[in-house]
Amino acid sequence: MPEIQIMPSILAADFGQLAAECKRAEDAGADQIHVDVMDGVFVPNISFGPEAVKVSAAAVSIPQNVHLMITKPQNYIQTFADAGSDTIQIHVESKCDVKETLAAIREAGKRPAITVNPETPVESILECVENRWVDEVLVMSVHPGFGGQKYISAVEEKCATIRRMADWVDIAIDGGIDDQTIVPAAASGVNLFVAGSYLFKQDDMGAAVSNLRKVAQENYCTNV
Repeated sequence: MPEIQIMPSILAADFGQLAAECKRAEDAGADQIHVDVMDGVFVPNISFGPEAVKVSAAAVSIPQNVHLMITKPQNYIQTFADAGSDTIQIHVESKCDVKETLAAIREAGKRPAITVNPETPVESILECVENRWVDEVLVMSVHPGFGGQKYISAVEEKCATIRRMADWVDIAIDGGIDDQTIVPAAASGVNLFVAGSYLFKQDDMGAAVSNLRKVAQENYCTNV
């Protein structure tokens, strides 16, 4: 069984208290900080850039899991590596040579990850997994760009497909994750869970993180 990890998304944090919010997540027992980077082109929103990664990396000791929702990620790999990213996720739908860009992430000493949108067939990323160009796959369970969306259960089959072919890869899911939706996601072979709105609205984030981890461990299934 791969390690279950909970990754709060600071897209749902109080931007005016970003460092404190990152520390709050770490103190709550989070395994990684998830940073959503949006350029206003690849998705219809603008969020964080490399400076936010620097702020988060300086505030906590846990890894920075950085999701590049940008059109040309190949132009910014070193920038985000230097900012303190530990995992860098690029989209298969972006305008780049996926193999070369993932190789650049690994050459920068970071963990490469490929991301797939809800409407994109899972076949588009299988080559990345088969050839071990990645250490992690991120399956979007909402349409990227905004927090607080409803979980799309249809993506669970993508997760199961990936898990069936690779027991070694980390599978992350992002979008609409809470104490209910984490159950079928974990049963589909997901082991990394991004949660934003659900966690940051909690009065006791520590209890919420612990509960999500417990529920995921109880429902995780490799027989998918």
